Amino acid sequence: EKQIELDRRLIARRIDRLGKRLEEVRRRRAEGRRARLRAELPVVALVGYTNAGKSSLFNALTGAFSLAMDQLFATLDPRLRHRQVPGIGTVVFGDTVGFIRHLPHALVAAFRATLEEAAHASLLLHVIDRSDPEWEDKRAQVLEVLESIDAAEVPLLEVMNKIDQVPELAPHLVRDEEGNPVRVHVSALEGEGLSLLATAVSERLAGGQPQEHRLHLPAAAGRLRSRLYALGVVRHEAQEEDGSVLDVALDTTRLERLLAREGFDRATLERPAPHAQAVGD
Repeated sequence: EKQIELDRRLIARRIDRLGKRLEEVRRRRAEGRRARLRAELPVVALVGYTNAGKSSLFNALTGAFSLAMDQLFATLDPRLRHRQVPGIGTVVFGDTVGFIRHLPHALVAAFRATLEEAAHASLLLHVIDRSDPEWEDKRAQVLEVLESIDAAEVPLLEVMNKIDQVPELAPHLVRDEEGNPVRVHVSALEGEGLSLLATAVSERLAGGQPQEHRLHLPAAAGRLRSRLYALGVVRHEAQEEDGSVLDVALDTTRLERLLAREGFDRATLERPAPHAQAVGD
């Protein structure tokens, strides 16, 4: 009985420590979220069940080192990394705590609090271990939790990971009837399908397939030109006497918002023209 009581006390102390660490994570994430909102940076949050390979995928996507091991709460302190996404610009990628079954009651509130980032994200990457026989059940549980924290309406892209362990699967991108990416099959361990995932993330953040536009920018539009280059959407540029002609690939709605912020109208800038030469040619 003495040993049982000792074990209970040790477990209680560990739960208390984890709870305090989770609360500290929640506080830091709230502060960081306010700063990112001020900077208008899009956020992509990776969510998923424990051992689905979130941290390995996070490493593969961002090149950042993040703890990747089969260990409960191995990612208590979610990592945030900035990455340049073509057509979007700077995007914040965040790894989160893995979901688990039968979470101790004392940790439920703190655990959910660390997932607040998901409810404020621009896009969720739901990482699923496709080699797990129970992947469908775990997928449903994650969706239930997301709904409980008001994240059900956040755009979501399913990432079927660990396809290297499923012989009949190969890297591929699944689109819905409207052509929007909804699921990507990848192997973070083998680096398979990552280019497809990058494409899907870019498209979903842009609101769909980027459209090709040709813009004539006057010399006075230097700041707009710099902004387009910063977004990584310029495909070609040609110099003219009264300015420059840029071929850009960007969602039309997002382009119109950008032009409006800079004081321009798409109808006055956009025009058909002969193919411009590549930048640097």
